[in-house]
Amino acid sequence: MLSRLRSIFLILNFKTLIIAIMAIASTYLCKKFNLVADFPLTLIATAVVFPIVFSISGAYKRRENALDEYGSIKAHGRAIYFAARDWLEGANPETLDKAKVLLGDLLKASRRLFADPLDAMPENEQTVYNQFSRLSEFIKNDLRVAGLASGEVSRCNQYLSKMVVAFESIKHIYQYRTPRTLRSFSDVFITVLPPLYGPYFVYISQDYSYGLGYIMPILFTVILVSLDNIQEHLENPFDQVGEDDVSINAEKFVLSLES
Repeated sequence: MLSRLRSIFLILNFKTLIIAIMAIASTYLCKKFNLVADFPLTLIATAVVFPIVFSISGAYKRRENALDEYGSIKAHGRAIYFAARDWLEGANPETLDKAKVLLGDLLKASRRLFADPLDAMPENEQTVYNQFSRLSEFIKNDLRVAGLASGEVSRCNQYLSKMVVAFESIKHIYQYRTPRTLRSFSDVFITVLPPLYGPYFVYISQDYSYGLGYIMPILFTVILVSLDNIQEHLENPFDQVGEDDVSINAEKFVLSLES
């Protein structure tokens, strides 16, 4: 029950309340001064719904791409761990523990980078690269020196290379957003249209009982602002605000290596 309420309040916020009050006030004034008009609903579809749906689709694809690349980092990291465990005769427990620590530290550094504001990116980014460097040294100093065949060392380096490529893809998703001008365009019309449609709400409420005419401006506002809030939560899939965010669970990943 609490999770459902939390989901509702993620899309119904203070912005919803303010615009709804503006729309109700506009409808009341239009009814009082007999301002009635049959405005076309296609304007709302063109100016608000279509741009928001386009932005939601783009943000959702970015989230899915981030999940794919995150899975690639974990998969190739696990492959490096398996190489240390299974490709050497008599795997050294200390080597395996070191591999777990390095992989865990890499995911933790990545999680910190993507959760912090963009202003902290240069420092956090360097920390992630340092972790990749430590993993590269592990392949060289711990696996190759321990007797891992050169071809298998090369394959481990390929795994590491794919992890770096996946990280760079996620970093760009974190760093760049869907078109900002399109979002600003939608924000303007989401704020302006519900109050401007006061004459239309009066027009369609002529056959309604008293008071029911204010239901339509509230519904219009809730629908439009909720769509905008959904897009906003999908925009940054790493901020851990929305329920659809990408969660980097480094601790769970390290524990799964032991099984």
